[in-house]
Amino acid sequence: MNGPTAWLESLRAYLASPAGIAWRQRWIERGQRCQRQMDRLQGLDFLAPLLLRLYLAPVFWMAGTRKFAHFEPTVAWFGNAEWGLGLPWPGLLAFLAASTETLGALCLLFGFAVRWTSLPLMFTMLVAAFSAHWENGWLAIATGSGLFASERTQGAIERLAKARELLKQHGDYSWLTANGDFVVLNNGIEFAATYFVMLLALLFMGGGRHVSVDDWLRRRYLGS
Repeated sequence: MNGPTAWLESLRAYLASPAGIAWRQRWIERGQRCQRQMDRLQGLDFLAPLLLRLYLAPVFWMAGTRKFAHFEPTVAWFGNAEWGLGLPWPGLLAFLAASTETLGALCLLFGFAVRWTSLPLMFTMLVAAFSAHWENGWLAIATGSGLFASERTQGAIERLAKARELLKQHGDYSWLTANGDFVVLNNGIEFAATYFVMLLALLFMGGGRHVSVDDWLRRRYLGS
């Protein structure tokens, strides 16, 4: 025997020998010690829902308060079938969406009724994904290549390259891009889907121990 077969036979023989058994036992013990160290992280498991809440709270607060601040244009966009969403009862739906996002943001921030709050916010993200973003594909920002690239995003990159060329010829391109490069908004479902998954995690995890009103209420009134 030679090649890989011989090497495997030598390895089997070594592992079956007293030296090999001792070597395996040492690595098993090291693995167990490492796992015990990792298990200690369970004491910090409240950080995951806390960070999810703190990330999502300003997202929904800005979305909801922006709808209230520009309520009439929002209603028009909800109801217009030509350049908007074409939804029925646009005034009612715009108010419900803005209220859900604004109140939901406060509940997430303080960790109050997190599981209950996650449900209407998840529904809002589904409505947004299917009514406003679905036809644009996955990507929020157009990119010309990659798994989720499409003819739409590839065409956007071509137009972006032309726009940059024009700006370099006729404008102060260094000043225009000093605070960030130009991109093309594709407006796909990426952000709505991401927020939905984060809310789904909160639905299962809850607000988290120690740093949520829910935990205080549970310990105060449920004794757990």
